[in-house]
Amino acid sequence: MLDNISFANPEFFWLLLLLPLAILWYFFKRRELTASLKISSIKGFSNSGLLPKLKPLLFVFRLLALAAIIVAMARPQTEDISTRTKTTKGIDIVMAIDVSSSMLARDLKPNRLSALKEVAADFIKERPNDRIGLVAYAGEAYTKTPITSDKSIVLNALREITYGQLNDGTAIGMGLATSVNRLKESKAISKIIILLTDGVNNSGFIEPQTAADLAVEYGIKTYTIGLGTNGNALSPIAYNADGSFRYGMRQVEIDEELLQDIAKATGGQYFRATDNEKLEAIYEEINKLEKTEIEEFKYYKYDEKFRSWVFLAGALLLFEWLLRNTLFRSFI
Repeated sequence: MLDNISFANPEFFWLLLLLPLAILWYFFKRRELTASLKISSIKGFSNSGLLPKLKPLLFVFRLLALAAIIVAMARPQTEDISTRTKTTKGIDIVMAIDVSSSMLARDLKPNRLSALKEVAADFIKERPNDRIGLVAYAGEAYTKTPITSDKSIVLNALREITYGQLNDGTAIGMGLATSVNRLKESKAISKIIILLTDGVNNSGFIEPQTAADLAVEYGIKTYTIGLGTNGNALSPIAYNADGSFRYGMRQVEIDEELLQDIAKATGGQYFRATDNEKLEAIYEEINKLEKTEIEEFKYYKYDEKFRSWVFLAGALLLFEWLLRNTLFRSFI
């Protein structure tokens, strides 16, 4: 009867302390009301039977009824809680990914592009309440996925991003401008771009600074990430006869000053990822910096259970009254 029960007025349980006092009163009172008779022998008396010995059960029934009334006064109830969440501050995010040949460098494992796709997938999964889009860029840029709340579409599109889909090169300005174009009509309270590159702007007809000015105009914050180790990295340097890449050591060149300027102008931050662990930490940091505000509504439904205890107390008192006025009437 008490499974999953809470009590609205548990202070009434203090009244249970009256029960031991009632028991003491009963025994003292019974002793006062019991007459004594001294005789030399009881051999002449026959066995009076079991019924007189059961008379204290009447008092037990009253105690149990009193206990049930106290429990009812404490208002036992079950509680059913339902919740509903509402996004009060949504974020629209575009991830601009460099897919130039240098992203196949092996200073990150197995290479920069594969490491990025793995970390970016985890980031997407951790943003269930935001809309996310993908922009890929190399010598030019294109929208891989417009901003959408369907994470399965975004994750599938991310898996499909590979080198060779665009002319080689690093058009940072084009990648940023295309990302801005995806977000400029957004009604979200917060709009951000995560732009990653491992090189220097050397392609495209839009200057990075011009694209950054567009981001500022539309209120779009940009986080920039420079990807690559310090010094030299094993990178594609030429094609083999079978069309595969030949690898060799090459100096890592990242225009960190440009990336810092873009981030500063738009209100974002610049990060440098030199290995897999650092890249993962950067996306975790961005995830913490850009929090979506969620409003949670809780609905409580209470089902009062005191009635059964009242009925139990009534039944005990009725049973006690019937016994007192029938079986035990001659002993009262």
